[in-house]
Amino acid sequence: MNNEHLEYLTTLIREIPDFPQPGITFRDITPLLFIPKGRKYAINILVEQIEKFHPTVIAGIEARGFIFGSIIADQLDLPLAIIRKPGKLPAEIHEVSYELEYGTDSLQIHTEPNLINHRVLIIDDLLATGGTVLAAKKLIERASGIVVACGFIVELKELEGRIHLYDTPVCSVLKL
Repeated sequence: MNNEHLEYLTTLIREIPDFPQPGITFRDITPLLFIPKGRKYAINILVEQIEKFHPTVIAGIEARGFIFGSIIADQLDLPLAIIRKPGKLPAEIHEVSYELEYGTDSLQIHTEPNLINHRVLIIDDLLATGGTVLAAKKLIERASGIVVACGFIVELKELEGRIHLYDTPVCSVLKL
């Protein structure tokens, strides 16, 4: 993809000031989801970046990571594991708690089907401070999976979330 595609995708990300609380600028990707051409560009750019890590499982973080994760899993013909917030998975789980930029939360994943020794690529819509994806990485490792990389549609450069992932490769379509 070229710079023209990236410029176009940037126009499909809406900034919402003071959401979900004062001082936070929310990056809304729903316009990108609504426009098939934009969605396809974003997915194709991300798939080009992540294929080289040879994942055996895609893990999507609730909720928008489910959307992109399922499309990518289909394109790469891979299983999709879902990472959810508490109380939404009906079977035995692994769980990790973590800090957000505006509070605390937990993530869960089913223990079956297992991730033992699978090469897992974590997908979410946005990388901000890195708290959620770091928790997801710990969750995958707790489930004995191997996190080979993380992929995002948007990365907020000024928040430096990637530094919290240390040596885990980070792939992102847009760096805003």
